[in-house]
Amino acid sequence: MTKRFRNWALSSILVSMIVCPVAKAQDRRAIAEPVAPHTVCDRPVPSGKDDTVSLQDAIEHCPAGAAVYLGRGEFHSGPLEMKSGVTLWIGRGAALIATPEPAAYDKGRGQCGRIMGKGDGCRPFISFSKTRGGGIYGEGIIDGQGGAMMSGGAETWWQLARRAQAEGGNQNAPRLIQIDHAQDITFSGITFRNAPNFHVAMNRVEGATFWGLTIDSPADARNTDGIDPGASQDVTITHSFIRTGDDNVAIKAGDNGSSSHISILDNYFGWGHGMSIGSEVNSGVSDILVRNLTLDGTTSGLRIKSDVSRGGLVERVTYENVCLRGNRSPVSFDAKYDPRAQGTRIPVYRQIVLRHVRGDNGVLLMRGVDERHALDVALEDVRFANSATWQLEHAKVTASASDVSPPLPGRATEPLPRGSEACARAFRDAHR
Repeated sequence: MTKRFRNWALSSILVSMIVCPVAKAQDRRAIAEPVAPHTVCDRPVPSGKDDTVSLQDAIEHCPAGAAVYLGRGEFHSGPLEMKSGVTLWIGRGAALIATPEPAAYDKGRGQCGRIMGKGDGCRPFISFSKTRGGGIYGEGIIDGQGGAMMSGGAETWWQLARRAQAEGGNQNAPRLIQIDHAQDITFSGITFRNAPNFHVAMNRVEGATFWGLTIDSPADARNTDGIDPGASQDVTITHSFIRTGDDNVAIKAGDNGSSSHISILDNYFGWGHGMSIGSEVNSGVSDILVRNLTLDGTTSGLRIKSDVSRGGLVERVTYENVCLRGNRSPVSFDAKYDPRAQGTRIPVYRQIVLRHVRGDNGVLLMRGVDERHALDVALEDVRFANSATWQLEHAKVTASASDVSPPLPGRATEPLPRGSEACARAFRDAHR
């Protein structure tokens, strides 16, 4: 999988140089490929039992700027808390495996591993709380064991999530990585798989780089989002392969603050729910660039979702050089995500641009709340199969008739070729 993605990524970078040499990333930082830490402070060895204490001790005694290095073997652990400036370096052939024991993650209320009215009863597997610098590096694996039987129970974390959905409650399952009130965090090369809940969740983060990650969970593993930047600024996600049972990436802005200046560059998304903004956008989302993205078999493709219970201003979002295939809803900008929602937080989407976007079949939805809050979208060289269908409601769409296929409702034009050598190359190289 990694080799396939690297082949695709090289192709995608070449396409970006040819097609769009002047595009500017929205992350305001200067981003370069991360390099390995120069200093290793500790090299724990797997015990064959529970390694939580030894791993946490190594992290706590590691000086800023250095790394705790895990070599070959399987390390089994409960929750770990990272320290400012410290990198967890997981080498090739090493795996850090989360224990499937709810009691290890419980916050003291006896809720982890149970269905409750709320779903915040578990600590994350790895947390970065109020840290600055450091991160996770290496070619190894972090496995959340979402599909493993929970200790003392008769179901897995994912089965708990499905049962919660059926019963109308919330599953209490740990997130794999939580980054909270942190700065300058870097993840590079690592593989995250089988998270019990979200793989990477962020809250109030200033500066984060995700470079060359693989995130992989089954398509039916509920609530296993890939990377969710929430109330965060200056974030780059690049050269990564992401397939999950929920949003591949979801940018959020709930009550904790706005999200802005985020770059999603040169990535491949397999199954999942697509490249999303929302559904919580009440604090505002702005200055987002999605460039050179392949969405292959995601249920939704490019998606902005909210409603009057959690809406806000979403503006200055650019999607550029995007290839879509096998998507039920390749484009879904929906201000009525939950049509039954009630409230006064009106979603407003404006200055949304789609440029050089290619796809095949499916529904192309753009729906605002009403004419006073109509969506503001510009299309430049956007082409889908003639069997794709536009659904426009309370949407102001700016486009040249010769630039869009199939034609927008009420705008006749000659059929345009839907093929794209850049997209064909991206799909071909990703499956080598």
